[in-house]
Amino acid sequence: MSMTRDSLSRLVRAGLLTGVSDGLFACVLSVVFYKSTLMRLWQGVASTVLGPSAFDGGLATTLVGLLMHFGVAFAWSAVFLMIYERSPAIRRTVATRYGALRVAAVYGPCVWIVMSLAVIPLLVHRPPSFTNRWFIQLIGHFPFVGLPIVWSIRGGFAEHESFA
Repeated sequence: MSMTRDSLSRLVRAGLLTGVSDGLFACVLSVVFYKSTLMRLWQGVASTVLGPSAFDGGLATTLVGLLMHFGVAFAWSAVFLMIYERSPAIRRTVATRYGALRVAAVYGPCVWIVMSLAVIPLLVHRPPSFTNRWFIQLIGHFPFVGLPIVWSIRGGFAEHESFA
């Protein structure tokens, strides 16, 4: 299946919007609530592939982590685009009033579950720890990951839908 110009446009919008919204969520959590720094946040992301030395890499590994974050946002956006384009049931659900919210409430947390239980443990060779932070991420993945992906792939606001 080849990607149409419209599909590519929706994918780019979803990847960028999700990368920004989830990135801002992570930044606020790190700085305000966890009393860390932005550099340490993004170096932590980079450390999943570069190992602990990422924390000594300065701006370079900070940028690697940020690039990885956007790569993951685009990857999950592409997965949802594929699901959306191949599933009439998902398209019908998303097209209903509040359907995008319902689908995002499932898809966003599913992204976190797969990332935290499979992808990250495979990279860092240790199981996840189920602390308050894990559950905050689970809940946060609905508005900051699921919603921008589903909303963007759907094509923005539907005429009949209101988020007010």
